[in-house]
Amino acid sequence: MKFCITGGGTGGHLMIAEALVEAAANEGHEAIFIGSKSGQDRKYFEDHSTFSHVYFLETTGVVNQKGLKKIKALWLVLKAFFASRAILKQHKIAAVYSVGGFSAAPASFAAISRGIPLFIHEQNVVEGRLNSLLKPFAARFISAYDENSAIKGYPVKEEFFERARVREKIKTVIFLGGSQGAKAINDLALSVASELQSRGVKIIHQAGERDYDRVKQKYEELGVEAELYAFTKEMPSLMSKADLAISRSGASTLWELCANGVPALFIPFPHAASDHQYHNARFIVQNEMGWCEREDEGLREKLLLLLDEDLSKKSSALMEHSSRDVAKMMILDAYRVVND
Repeated sequence: MKFCITGGGTGGHLMIAEALVEAAANEGHEAIFIGSKSGQDRKYFEDHSTFSHVYFLETTGVVNQKGLKKIKALWLVLKAFFASRAILKQHKIAAVYSVGGFSAAPASFAAISRGIPLFIHEQNVVEGRLNSLLKPFAARFISAYDENSAIKGYPVKEEFFERARVREKIKTVIFLGGSQGAKAINDLALSVASELQSRGVKIIHQAGERDYDRVKQKYEELGVEAELYAFTKEMPSLMSKADLAISRSGASTLWELCANGVPALFIPFPHAASDHQYHNARFIVQNEMGWCEREDEGLREKLLLLLDEDLSKKSSALMEHSSRDVAKMMILDAYRVVND
C-alpha cells in the first residue's frame, strides 16, 4: 500500500514521520513525504530518508500571523493544497498520515478533497489547532494521552528501546533544548558546568545552531570539557550515554527519554501554543517519573539537588510506561481501515 506522511516544521513532528516511514517500510509498504521548505523538513529528509519520494512545498505557519502576512500564508497553503492533490493522484496514495505542524495542512486537506482516508497523530496533551479542525474528518485520531484513542502510546524509533537501561547514579547529564536549541537551557548548563566537572559528571549538550558558537566559547572560557552539538540526528546514542536529562518537553523528546529510561528535569518552552509543553511534562510528573520546573524558578539550585538522587525507580517506571512498536501498530491499523 502507498502512504503519504505529511507534517513537520520542528524535530518533534519529524521524528514521528521518521518512525512511521521505517515502520511502513518494514511492513512492505511505500511512503512518500510532503512537507515544507520552511522549518526543518529539508534537514531531516532532503538528502537521505526511507521515503521513496520527498516534496517540500512553499508554506509557512498561519496561526500566529497577522494582516497581510496571514493573507500571504493562507495563499501559500492554497497553492500547496493544489500541488498536494496532484502529488497524491500521481503516486496513487491510499492513505495520508498527518504528524502535525503547519506543513501538514495542504496534504491533509488534499486527502479529504480526494476522498483518501486521513489519519492523524496528535503528539501533545493539548490538541493543536489544525488537528482539532481536521479531527472530525479523520479515519483515526491517535494520541498517547487520549483514553479513547484506538492506539495508546507514542511512535518512537526502535533504537531508543534497544539502548534502554535502568539509571541509578548520575555520571552523565545531557542538556537538550529541542531541535532548535533553547537559550535558557544553554545558560543553565553553563551556570552548573564547573560544578558538574568538579563532581566528575560528564556533560553532553545539544545547544542549537543559533547559540552554538556562544556556548562553545563559554565552555572554553570555563575550562570545562563538554560533548557539544549544534544539531544532531544521533540522539539515540547520545541519550543512551546519559543518566539525567535537562530538556524541553516537546512530545517526541519526552517519549524518547521515556523509552530509553532517562529521567529528566523538564523546562517547558514558555511560549508554546496553549502551554502544551508544560502539560506534556505534567503528565510525567503526575506519574512520578520525572520533574518539571518553569524557566525562572531557581533552576540551578534545583538541578544541583538532583545530582545525588537515586534514579532507579523513576528510570524503571519510564521504561514500563513506554509502549514498543506503536509506529508499527499505527501502520497496521491504517492498512486494516483502508482495506476493510
